[in-house]
Amino acid sequence: MQLRIERRMVPHIPWGLIFSVLAVAGLGIFNLASASRAQSSPVWTSQAIYLGVSLVAGIIVCLVDYRVLQRMALPIYILNILALLALRVIGHKAKGAESWFVLGPIRIQPAEFMKIGVLLMLAKVYHDDFKPGDGSYGLKRLVKPVAVVMVPFVLVLVQPDLGTALMIFLSSLTVILFGKVRWYLVAIMVAGILAGAIVIWNDYVRDVPEPRTTIVRHLLKAHQSKRISGWLDPESDLRGSGYHAAQSKIAVGSGGLHGKGWKEGTQTGLSFLPEQHTDFIFSVWAEEHGYIMCVLLLVLYGLVFTLGLGVGFNARDRFGAFVAVGVVAMLFWQVFENIGMVIGLLPVTGITLPLLSYGGSSLVSVMLSIGLLVNISMRRHMF
Repeated sequence: MQLRIERRMVPHIPWGLIFSVLAVAGLGIFNLASASRAQSSPVWTSQAIYLGVSLVAGIIVCLVDYRVLQRMALPIYILNILALLALRVIGHKAKGAESWFVLGPIRIQPAEFMKIGVLLMLAKVYHDDFKPGDGSYGLKRLVKPVAVVMVPFVLVLVQPDLGTALMIFLSSLTVILFGKVRWYLVAIMVAGILAGAIVIWNDYVRDVPEPRTTIVRHLLKAHQSKRISGWLDPESDLRGSGYHAAQSKIAVGSGGLHGKGWKEGTQTGLSFLPEQHTDFIFSVWAEEHGYIMCVLLLVLYGLVFTLGLGVGFNARDRFGAFVAVGVVAMLFWQVFENIGMVIGLLPVTGITLPLLSYGGSSLVSVMLSIGLLVNISMRRHMF
């Protein structure tokens, strides 16, 4: 396996994508310096180190011919599955989830890297399975890609890590839909969404005397159920399940048009804002920098998504196209869920904001994904 870059690759380096990613990462460290000011150990210095490590990892991925990664997709997938299984034996439990390996001062979250493993394996399946003249995927042909997704989805869900499991599911579903499925499967999916809405209405909204007959609510853990009920009725338990969302909305709303200024946010400085350096980092940004800078941040994310999709549509082969679409889907759904969560439109699920939230595993996995996009772009005219 050679690590190299040829002169003919240079014109195809997606500099716009790279600069957009670095801009968001830089804003993330700047924002963390404020978000962690109430802590005894500022996390922005650690994040700067993580960024350096993740950039090296991303560059290494850029230099490896992605056809090598295509051949390694199965071993990468299996190693990630084994890591998730190992968590059941030697994993460290934090915040109710057995999601971490602890190696001295370093904590590693295997589920972050499993997201990449799933996307690589899905792309390989769709690439290897392709035959000219094949139509859309029906139930029989979907067995393999669905199996690829469901194994890690279940392993992450039982940790329990609902947020990451949801991200694996949504990004994989996007890839499967990109691979073209029969119309009746889309109809079934729409029916499933409607059925889910009916279940939520029955279990949480329908006005009936308690105890009510529930369909799914009794199967959820107490904190998961409270998150849903707090999302549907934010003022029902402001000191309990609704506290996070309420404080977040106060922070976002109080920022106004121009914000309170860097390190001037009261929700942040007085530690009213929970998990302000991870899950609710966007609330810190909104409070201190205001609506205009929030729009700027969303524009940068939009550039990452748009330029990433451009890489996919110009890819040389199906593997590259599916990897690119999967990476963009993974980043999009994380941004969508996190920002939707902090402004109260979606339930709290513990999803970090890519490149902005604190976390080494998250940052390295995102940079590895960006490295894949750059790799695919550079080699689009080589084969």
